[in-house]
Amino acid sequence: MDLVIGDDGLPRCAWGASTPDYVAYHDTEWGFGVTSDVRLFEKICLEGFQSGLSWLTILRKREGFRAAFAGFEPETVAAFGERDVRRLLADASIVRHEGKIRSTINNAARAVEMIEAHGSLSGFFWPHATFDRSAPTAIPALTETSTMLSKELKRSGWSFVGPTTMYAFMQAMGLVNDHAAGCHVRDVAESARTAASRTVGAAA
Repeated sequence: MDLVIGDDGLPRCAWGASTPDYVAYHDTEWGFGVTSDVRLFEKICLEGFQSGLSWLTILRKREGFRAAFAGFEPETVAAFGERDVRRLLADASIVRHEGKIRSTINNAARAVEMIEAHGSLSGFFWPHATFDRSAPTAIPALTETSTMLSKELKRSGWSFVGPTTMYAFMQAMGLVNDHAAGCHVRDVAESARTAASRTVGAAA
């Protein structure tokens, strides 16, 4: 769990200091609690597109993905048809992988079903958040919880949701706090995800 001191004098997780894109993402998004259905769905989809690629590649194309996939509104994406698939395969602003494109459309329909069953995507995911106050000493590729979530989603018909993908989703959306001890963002992220958890609990 390496820390680096940035040009701004702030200590942050080493991965989050390697490029300006990562600095902004690390400092303002990664690990901050997210409860929005749109943002949760978007992240699952983008983690699927990342498979075999770097997150930096996806991050730099994120606005393109948002434009191409109607802002990742699940009901809208679930209604995409073959004309949309052809459009997306011709769109250089995204990763043009037919299997991942079709997976996103499929997963949109599954997300709509989950929202109907649980009230929201956060109503399904946030009960699996953990709040161990100790900072991690190492970052696993997957956990028992991410493996369980992967199996549950696959049983429900989702695709490109393996246990490693699901753990990356959990990290990014604040279901765990994997900011290193001493990272200047760790306590801020912890407060944000605690607030998110309370919001979900109040809505249950």
